[in-house]
Amino acid sequence: MAHEASLLSTIAVGLAFAFVGGFLVAKIGLPPLVGYLLAGVAVGPFTPGFVADRHLAPQLAEIGVILLMFGVGMHFSLGDLVAVRGVAIPGAVAQIAVATALGALLAVSWGWSVRGGIVFGLALSVASTVVLLRALESGGELRSAEGRIAIGWLIVEDLAMVLALVVLPALVGQAGKDPSGGASSGVPPRRPAFGSGPSMMA
Repeated sequence: MAHEASLLSTIAVGLAFAFVGGFLVAKIGLPPLVGYLLAGVAVGPFTPGFVADRHLAPQLAEIGVILLMFGVGMHFSLGDLVAVRGVAIPGAVAQIAVATALGALLAVSWGWSVRGGIVFGLALSVASTVVLLRALESGGELRSAEGRIAIGWLIVEDLAMVLALVVLPALVGQAGKDPSGGASSGVPPRRPAFGSGPSMMA
């Protein structure tokens, strides 16, 4: 019963806050997504008042993403992707390559390893499919020429990220190996605070 009460309260309060947040931001001309984001902050653990179940909320969010992508799939065909392949495929590949390279260079300048920088760059190279699709739907541009190009671009990015997720475990596994026998995350270790290390005087 406790689990059911937590599930019902998370759904009910989350939807209520999302409705109010989306309504308020729409009144001032902002996308409803901003209100949904603020609603999540309001019911999160870092603000006073009601706190949603931190274990159930991500699972419910995954269901929402699945339903959103399912709805988009019903409106998008392989023919649409083929029709925009001349723009979507080279554009998405170039964006991923440039963003990954810039992110890797930035991470290496921070002292990260090259592998860690590549992972960081890949994380920066992907646009939010959910956010863009929701914005296109809200603006009524999902079936426009620009909308089809944007969706095709995102599908190419998603396919590339699926491939990256297959390769990343091996990449991270190699990056985590330390020749000395320990583990390394690719990020330089923090310097110990003054007085916390072993004494220099014996």
